[in-house]
Amino acid sequence: MTRENLADASTTLESAADETGDDDAAERLASLADQLDTLATRDRDPDHGRLARIENALNDLEDTDVGDSVESAHESVVAFRETVEGV
Repeated sequence: MTRENLADASTTLESAADETGDDDAAERLASLADQLDTLATRDRDPDHGRLARIENALNDLEDTDVGDSVESAHESVVAFRETVEGV
């Protein structure tokens, strides 16, 4: 199964981290980008719980100055999560 959506979300969040003027948000965005990059390249798919935690973190960051980018990344995570079997 392709994890292109997770890789896209990671790239989007990396750019958002560079563009934001909020240091705390930049750190959180960069951390989420790293997590998504790892999930996109590892051997097995992430579970729904891990993806849900990432989505919650993205929800918290949608009110930042880079909210449009965060929302775009969130949509990519949701698109991938719809392909994961289970709950």
